[in-house]
Amino acid sequence: MTGTHLLQGLMKSLTRDEWRDRFAEVYDDHLLPACDQTDLDVKEIRSILGEAWFMRTVWGCAFEDFLTRDFEDGSNIVDDYLKRRGWKEGASTRAYMAALRTSVMSLYEVSDIVRDTSFRARDLVRGGEPILISERSATRSLKPWDRIATRVVQVGSQTQISGAILPFDRDTSEELLKLLRKIAKRAEKEKQAFADWVGRGVDNPAIANGFSETAVLHAVTPTITTVWLIDTIDRALNPQIPAVCNAEGDELLFCTAYYPYVAGTTADDIRLALGCCPELRQENATFWNWISSRKPTKTLGMEKHPSQIFITSLGDGSLVLGGVELKDKALVLSVNSRERSDRGRALLSKTLGGLVGQPLVEMQSIEQLMASQNAARPSKLDMSEEERSAIIHDSLDRHYRALLDQPVPMLGNKSPRAAVRTAKGRVKVVDWLKTLENHAAKSAGRNGEIANYNFNWIWTELGVAELKR
Repeated sequence: MTGTHLLQGLMKSLTRDEWRDRFAEVYDDHLLPACDQTDLDVKEIRSILGEAWFMRTVWGCAFEDFLTRDFEDGSNIVDDYLKRRGWKEGASTRAYMAALRTSVMSLYEVSDIVRDTSFRARDLVRGGEPILISERSATRSLKPWDRIATRVVQVGSQTQISGAILPFDRDTSEELLKLLRKIAKRAEKEKQAFADWVGRGVDNPAIANGFSETAVLHAVTPTITTVWLIDTIDRALNPQIPAVCNAEGDELLFCTAYYPYVAGTTADDIRLALGCCPELRQENATFWNWISSRKPTKTLGMEKHPSQIFITSLGDGSLVLGGVELKDKALVLSVNSRERSDRGRALLSKTLGGLVGQPLVEMQSIEQLMASQNAARPSKLDMSEEERSAIIHDSLDRHYRALLDQPVPMLGNKSPRAAVRTAKGRVKVVDWLKTLENHAAKSAGRNGEIANYNFNWIWTELGVAELKR
């Protein structure tokens, strides 16, 4: 990401009479539609983003867009500056300015990150193979499969990105891609109409270039900024905890029911009764897994966050619905949804009869759980980083192996193994795996053991390793 200090001379040129008003119009193209959509003024938006972030993103995108503009009189600020002041700049700076002059912003997917050295960027709009980008600073914050809007420029023997970068999440980037495809289809129809009007073929170079994907991207550059800005403002003003559900699609709610023993009941009485229930599988002397051998059939309604499904299963694939534990003078049922709590209490009532009294039920949402953890975090277990990683990675192995046979909303409620049987399904599975890897990589600050988990075995298991690019 080339530093903006190389463009200081060009930035100063914006104050010249011939460019000041023209830049103001381009700047408004990038900013005012978001003002209209969010009902915020420019000052409020700058405050929400923060001055430094606003300048690097919104102002930076407008400035780089302005560098590519040819005006009615044939003038361009880069051409003008290089003609008047280019002799004051170094050869590499002149080459960078010239590259920006003909550049275009597009949406890219990031992969193969080598810290302080490079990454690959795949153009999601125009297609083609991933491009090797020589980069240093951005590689320290980018994660595998991140999506960014930026400009890719060739400067000498190196391919670089420009200074203005807009980070998109997957949902918003998909919305942007749909919009760009719709605009491209409209442009294709207009190209045919224009060709008919001037009596030329649509393959005429002037017509083909004027309506090409690159030409369309040039025209809609402010729209890319607008889509990103509206989403960023919405996230800042309406922060949300991602929707998480269990295997049946129930909203996650941690429920604990405490059953007191009635007078005369012993722990052995409870063990004997629980042992007669086929839905309870004893783990040890004091703990039973409540299981279901049936796969979930409920349609999951979490399409916006398809990867965040909380599933626990045993080695044989049995779905764990909750846990039952014997404690001093109490039996404890623990589940992760209100619906499971109702079912579990009905099951224990039938199983235990008059051995226990009415339960005391506690419920805790994700928000409450996070708040309690932040208030008093437990100290780490006395084990090495390697030991912690091994335990967590083993748990993740079991979790994802079970998930391969579970319905996933992002895959049309098909299991990954079922989805890869069709060409369209394989594409969806690749997107799903990229989403999993991206979410895991972004957890580095909270859980390094998850961030360094290796998903390669899942790609191989599903037979889509060759599509990982």
